[in-house]
Amino acid sequence: MEKNKSAERALGAFTGILLAISLVLTFTVSDYYIFDKFTTYNPLFIICQWIKKAGLLLLPLAAFLKKRSCADIAKYLLPVFIIISLFTYGSFFDITMMNEGVESAENVYASINEFIPKSWHMILFFVESEFMLGACALLFIKDGFKVEAKSFRFLPLAILAVTPLNIFENFYNTDLFDNRSDKYLEGNFLLFKSFSVWHLLVLIILIAFTIGCYYFLRKKDRKKQNDYLIAMAVVLLIQYHSKDSVVMGDGYNVYTTIFACIPLFICNIGVYVACLSVFFKKKVLYAISFFVHAAGAVSVFLYFGDKISNYGIFCGYSILYFSLTHCLLFVLSILPTALGHYKFRPKDAIVPLIYYCMVIVVAAVSSALVTSASMEFSYGGYTLGESEWLYPNYAFTQNNPLPIPEPVLPITIWRCEMNIAYLIILYAVYVGLFYALNGAYYAFLAIRRRVLKPATAPAAEPYGEIQAEAATTEDEDNV
Repeated sequence: MEKNKSAERALGAFTGILLAISLVLTFTVSDYYIFDKFTTYNPLFIICQWIKKAGLLLLPLAAFLKKRSCADIAKYLLPVFIIISLFTYGSFFDITMMNEGVESAENVYASINEFIPKSWHMILFFVESEFMLGACALLFIKDGFKVEAKSFRFLPLAILAVTPLNIFENFYNTDLFDNRSDKYLEGNFLLFKSFSVWHLLVLIILIAFTIGCYYFLRKKDRKKQNDYLIAMAVVLLIQYHSKDSVVMGDGYNVYTTIFACIPLFICNIGVYVACLSVFFKKKVLYAISFFVHAAGAVSVFLYFGDKISNYGIFCGYSILYFSLTHCLLFVLSILPTALGHYKFRPKDAIVPLIYYCMVIVVAAVSSALVTSASMEFSYGGYTLGESEWLYPNYAFTQNNPLPIPEPVLPITIWRCEMNIAYLIILYAVYVGLFYALNGAYYAFLAIRRRVLKPATAPAAEPYGEIQAEAATTEDEDNV
């Protein structure tokens, strides 16, 4: 028994270190750059890296949730692919966006992005592999060699959940659809645009995914519900951090530098808040997720912006990443309340409103500082011109996403001018959205109860019905 306890503690430590190293490695160009280039890099190595991404899902579930099925898959599958990857990496560590001898903005951006030297990249890669192998060895020590065949029915799901979303770009000519290419086709049917058939498809998927998750989980016990929510949170974090590497390599949407990876976009912060809420089950985190980030996630599905076609076709990385991560964010924000883990009350809006105000302020200041600093970014004698300065636009604080004019009340932060009037309006509009979604949620519950209630049932107070339907909360001190 003591041996198993020691193995469990060591497994938790190994898994924690492994996840930290894996996070750092996402800030290298090559981490996800290879997945849409099967014809350029060793396909066997690419498959190994994909399976290792699945390990970042399986090992936490095995270590922290004690999921035997995940442990069985991890200890018998991962070591094979890890060892193969150690001998098939080829030119993986040589990937760079630098074009030496050429003075260009791209080299300036690359000099910023590629802050992890090749030697450190290699060290981290091999150390990550060693900790992953160590975690698998500890699973053998803890659970023995016995394995249940039925455990492997979850393998396809684990691999699918962590699919590198740029992998689909191997199946079409990317030059044909890249807006930075001369072959870009403005009128192509596959381009994603607001209010197009692809926009409608994404909305349908969001609704179907949310309803499907709810009905799948609603009759399961509380522990299983929590386990599934945590698994979705881990998937969200893995997919979210894939963007780090893609930004530095092929670019994500309009962003090409590491500054776009700073989590000050409202939904980026929401990823962490929503995931932490299901990890730690804290009332304040549930409240922020439900009141702020559910509305933030769903609002972007309603209007993607006028320039969304610049982001590529519907099966390109930018659209797939955006849609998947925001679907998961919305579900993780709304389900704890829908399943009864937490009951939102009007007074619970106070902390989220203060939180969102702080987000707007920090995002605005940070956006201005990044833009101001970029005015002096240079490399190899080339300094960025005005059209090449960085505008991260965290939380929409620099540019109005809607084609609506607003009053101007300027303030200068370092070298960048911001509009305080716009920031106030932005905050007020989003607060309105928060309350609108909250009201719509409870209105939906009230209508559903009225429709489903038997005709012979006595009338009840609407507020009581709504609250009963919304959640059956445990003692608040235990939430």
